[in-house]
Amino acid sequence: MSDHHQEMILGIPTARLRAAGLFQGFRPFDKDLFDYMLDRDHLEYRPRGPAEQDPEFKQLIPYVVLRCRDQVFHYRRGGSTNEARLRSLRSVGIGGHISQAHDADSADPYRAGMERELHEEVDVRSNYSETMFGLINDDSTPVGAVHLGVVHLLHLDKPMAMPREAGLADAGFAPFAELQTQLGEFETWSQLVLRQLA
Repeated sequence: MSDHHQEMILGIPTARLRAAGLFQGFRPFDKDLFDYMLDRDHLEYRPRGPAEQDPEFKQLIPYVVLRCRDQVFHYRRGGSTNEARLRSLRSVGIGGHISQAHDADSADPYRAGMERELHEEVDVRSNYSETMFGLINDDSTPVGAVHLGVVHLLHLDKPMAMPREAGLADAGFAPFAELQTQLGEFETWSQLVLRQLA
């Protein structure tokens, strides 16, 4: 069994999401809901392999979107991406699992994991500010049923960001209007985000 399969990743029991008000699709940022979902008393690490098959546990995935005025950073998921179910689809989100091995010692494991994933995947060469944008829950697909997306918007001063990983192919910035006409090429989460940004 691979190390990847045994990796301990951060999430919450799906029952907690139901208690907060289960939703399908995108939900705009709400600080009270966010604080409730990320209450450390309810966060758990579980082995990734079983978690990928268990819709009663939502793995937390930071989903960071880089925006510069009317442009958004986008890429195609290359062959080296860990999630085979998303391979070759286009995306506007940078992020991944919060790992116990890398992030658990931090005062804020979720935040540490978000920043680690961002810096592992992309070299952002511009000043930026950050806003919380919303949550994504998509129980309509096998991938979505076991993940909860936390969408962060980075507002870049300049459209300057370079991929650090081969898994981010055909990367660059493009106007919203252009990406809107190509929604069918994007993974579901990116479609939801692009519709909200519009």
